[in-house]
Amino acid sequence: QVQLVESGGGLVQAGGSLRLSCVTSGRTFSSNAMGWFRQAPGKERELVGFINWGGTSYADSVKGRFTISRDNAKNTVYLQMNSLKPEDTAVYYCAAQTTHYGLGSPRPQLYDYWGQGTQVTVSS
Repeated sequence: QVQLVESGGGLVQAGGSLRLSCVTSGRTFSSNAMGWFRQAPGKERELVGFINWGGTSYADSVKGRFTISRDNAKNTVYLQMNSLKPEDTAVYYCAAQTTHYGLGSPRPQLYDYWGQGTQVTVSS
C-alpha cells in the first residue's frame, strides 16, 4: 500500500521557519516528480512547488523563501520554509506522480498519490 506521510507542521511566528517532511512507503518515487501543495480555508488547493529529476520549480508567492529537496535513500521529500508570512497559513500536502522522470505540474489533478496534510499556522 502506497503511503505519503507529512510531518513538521505547527504554529510559528511571522518571519520564522519550518521544515516539512514527506515520507513515502509502498513503492519508490526516486525518479518521480513530487509536489508540495497547500490549501487555506475557503480557497482552492494551490501549488507550492515541485521537484523532478532535473530540479525544482516554485510558485511566485514562495520563490526565494521556500526550498524543496529530497533524500532518496530515506524516501523523503522536504519543504524548507523560511521568512514565513501569515498568508502562508494552510494545510500543506505532498503529492507524487507515478510517471517515471515526469516533469511535475502545478495541477493537482496530475498527481496520483497524496498525503493527509499537515497544518502550518503563521501568526502575525
